[in-house]
Amino acid sequence: MIDQTVADFSLPATGGQTFTLSACPGSTVVLYFYPKDSTPGCTTEAQQFRDLHPQFVEAGAIVVGVSRDSIRSHENFKAKQDLPFALLSDADELLCTRFAVIKMKSLYGKQVRGIERSTFVIDGKGVLRREWRALKVAGHAQQVLDFVVQL
Repeated sequence: MIDQTVADFSLPATGGQTFTLSACPGSTVVLYFYPKDSTPGCTTEAQQFRDLHPQFVEAGAIVVGVSRDSIRSHENFKAKQDLPFALLSDADELLCTRFAVIKMKSLYGKQVRGIERSTFVIDGKGVLRREWRALKVAGHAQQVLDFVVQL
């Protein structure tokens, strides 16, 4: 998928908006998929993207988080964590499927389907430039920022 054009997509976003990839020409889009609102790892990840958000904006990037949670859940999470970027609801797993982030995971000894924490960087021409899969939260947002800055 790297160096290939990402097909346009639209998903419902926080703030009563719809996020559409083609509405971001010229901007780098950082699309990060996370398992669930208000869980410890996802909260830490969101906070790291929040804290680095001014530098992402300065680098010409738009950060968006994606999970299967509802917009209502996203709104609560966004408000509680003071997130300056949109969260997208992929309840039908259309984007999750396109980016192949749905995996079987072990949760308390049971196999469950869930989102594998992953981040994708799409350049201003709509081309996928980098992906991180099965990533560790610690320091990840900084890694993404470092990549975006040198694009």
